[in-house]
Amino acid sequence: MSGPTKYLLVSLPTSISQSNDKDEAFAALQNTVSADNGTVLPFKIPEFKIGTLDALVQQADDLAKLDSTCRAVVAKVGDSLRRLLERDEARIAQQKTVNDKPADQYLRTFTWNKVKYRADKPLAELIDSLQKELVSIDNDVKSKFTQYTQVKKNLTILERRQTGNLATKSLTPVVDPSLLVQNSEYLETHLIAVPTSSAKEFIKSYETISPMVVPRSSIEVARDEEFTLFAVTTFKKYSAEFQHKCREMRWTPRDYKYVEGGKEEERKEVERVARDERKVWGEALRLSRTGWSESVMIWIHVLTLRVFVETVLRYGLPLDFVCGLIKTNEKLGKKAKASLDSTYSYLGGNAFGRDKKGRVKKDDSALSSEMAAAGVGSHGGEGNEYTAYVYYEFEII
Repeated sequence: MSGPTKYLLVSLPTSISQSNDKDEAFAALQNTVSADNGTVLPFKIPEFKIGTLDALVQQADDLAKLDSTCRAVVAKVGDSLRRLLERDEARIAQQKTVNDKPADQYLRTFTWNKVKYRADKPLAELIDSLQKELVSIDNDVKSKFTQYTQVKKNLTILERRQTGNLATKSLTPVVDPSLLVQNSEYLETHLIAVPTSSAKEFIKSYETISPMVVPRSSIEVARDEEFTLFAVTTFKKYSAEFQHKCREMRWTPRDYKYVEGGKEEERKEVERVARDERKVWGEALRLSRTGWSESVMIWIHVLTLRVFVETVLRYGLPLDFVCGLIKTNEKLGKKAKASLDSTYSYLGGNAFGRDKKGRVKKDDSALSSEMAAAGVGSHGGEGNEYTAYVYYEFEII
């Protein structure tokens, strides 16, 4: 099957088979989709506690919103993994497992987690529990990734200070402190990074750009491919003016203060932050991997509840229905959907009229207010595209 995998969750009443038998109804679903358009697998839906019609309509709306939130969180956590692993698709795929299984295997063998989410609890409690878990995962992953981003930024700044040009890098390993006037009451040495192409102009004019520059005090300290670093001595009273004039000339005054052992301290600082970066990266990766797994599991449980609630609203009681998970792709999924629409459009009841030849046709204006409010049978949780049967589509990427 070519292209990204798309999944369709479909619930149909057992009345689609003449005998009202679940096995026959499921076989009818398989025949409708056909093996050419996708693989149809049984999807187990527990028997949950059913409240009032008003409560179900509200829960359908709550679940639609939670479905959208699940999609967003799974996508955000997936993006964190991509950024942590520098978009290495092979490594990303290794991290994206659900309950230590490939996502497809998890879906194929899905069973409701009765330990975490007891099916005998009210639907409202289950929805609230799933929502709180999802928010917690989202916050934890976001917080750790933000911490990693900050540590990485700090490391980048420190590394740039070690490897940049003379206008930006740390001068601790560059400057010989014996070149500086120190502990003087009146004089101060300035370090100026000058584009090498302007070095001759600097030597010619530095003594006159501001008052009280010590004549012939310019010393070339270091040079790289872009800049030449000069030391110049002025009277402290005119230091600010000298630096201001240098900036006007596009020469860069560098802040520098000699500290005993400073070079070694800088090296240790880089090593310490590099260790922190590796540690927090590992923590962020583990949390993102776990967060992706758990958010996908929550999402599938939310979809399970959506199918159940919509099935009750759509087909009524007693609950006699079959649910199938269809594994397909974008192109074949459209064909599978068209076959389902063609075969089961009659289930829409008043929502569908008939043309002159007696064929069922869609009539959105005839939707009952309850269905419209709940988005019953809405397409994939996005928008309110009406279908005659319970239907959701999703991708796990």
